[in-house]
Amino acid sequence: MVTAILFILFALFLIMSVPIAASIGLATILTIWITDLLPVQSMMSDQMAIRRMFNAIEGSFPLMAIPFFMVAGAIMERGGMSKRLVHLASALVGHRFGGFALITVLASLFFASMSGSSPATAAAIGAIMIPAMIKNGYKPDFAAATQASSSFIGVILPPSILMVTFGVMTGTSIGDLFIAGIIPGLLIAAGTMIVAIILSKKYGYRGHGEPALFREVVIAFWKAIPAMIMPVIILWGIFGGWFTPTEAANVAVVYGLLVGFFIYRELTLRDLPKVLRAASINTAMVMFIIAVASAFSVLLTMEQIPTQLAQLLLGITDNPIALLMILNVMLLILGAFLEANAAIIILAPILLPAVIELGINPIHFGIIMVVNLAIGMVTPPVGLNLFVTSSISKTPIEKIINANWWYLLASIIVLIIITYIPSISLFLLR
Repeated sequence: MVTAILFILFALFLIMSVPIAASIGLATILTIWITDLLPVQSMMSDQMAIRRMFNAIEGSFPLMAIPFFMVAGAIMERGGMSKRLVHLASALVGHRFGGFALITVLASLFFASMSGSSPATAAAIGAIMIPAMIKNGYKPDFAAATQASSSFIGVILPPSILMVTFGVMTGTSIGDLFIAGIIPGLLIAAGTMIVAIILSKKYGYRGHGEPALFREVVIAFWKAIPAMIMPVIILWGIFGGWFTPTEAANVAVVYGLLVGFFIYRELTLRDLPKVLRAASINTAMVMFIIAVASAFSVLLTMEQIPTQLAQLLLGITDNPIALLMILNVMLLILGAFLEANAAIIILAPILLPAVIELGINPIHFGIIMVVNLAIGMVTPPVGLNLFVTSSISKTPIEKIINANWWYLLASIIVLIIITYIPSISLFLLR
């Protein structure tokens, strides 16, 4: 009864176009009131929704990585790093068929390995590359779709904010998740580039001319080195035992400031309020979702939904191959409607027991879940990346969706490969 009311209210709020975080929070609080789930005398207990929301984000050391990675991404965007990465990508692939599309994918790959955020990648690289593609004869819908599909690599490659959330909610190693995401992220990028080349040949989209001279490539690479060192520092520090993922986020902020102020010299003191404002807004959105989703998950736990769902899945099949297929379909559908962090907080603790029961590695499942929900960022109706690129390109969402189907198909094919070949995710860990 409680569960039915909870999900009916949640669905009604979504249908009414209430923002996802508010939908979760309102459904949780109203369910408590309607069902009298908690007695009046326990109004001040830790089980109450509001108290639980604060407890979810208060004093959590791993979650502190999120605001610092947000600040680091904003610093990179304003400090000239994205511009250098685009120049390097241009020198490497800009002369090929669909050169500007390939630059977009490669630059997004570089930027994603530093920001950990899909919308940040879409905004930082898209602001440069979408106008450049349109100026050089690429259709606006194709340009926007290419950028949208390139950007969700940002939550697959380390440092991924979604992986931080998954690690916090399930107790798995965030550092191991970071390493496990490297090869899947590169495969997604490769699939996106293949589609970009095929479509560019079909539509006659060319690059910017002759291949860059070796000297020009070396210069572009030299200028991009300070930006490209950041992910190396983060991963080396985590796996060398020098600092935790949260401390790595702090290091990323300090390093970004040093590069922006003293190496590229494009970051000024006047920029810092804007950087902090942008990072604060993004952090507030993510943290609010984590808070309300945590309260939501308490009701599910009280109703033993995780245990029941695990038993249901195991009752359907005890075959890991079939279970993973069911989970993929379910996560792809939910990813199209739920914000990714909220989906992880609600679903990861529920699904993990069934996954472990069948001997599936929790790190491997974490990568599967993150990739599924990352694909949701370019899938209507919620698809955050679609809205970001639509705003930049001034193109209706519907046109971008129509131009995005081939990219979406390529991503799903890579997802299937990642799902059924665990060594792709676990190879570097071994």
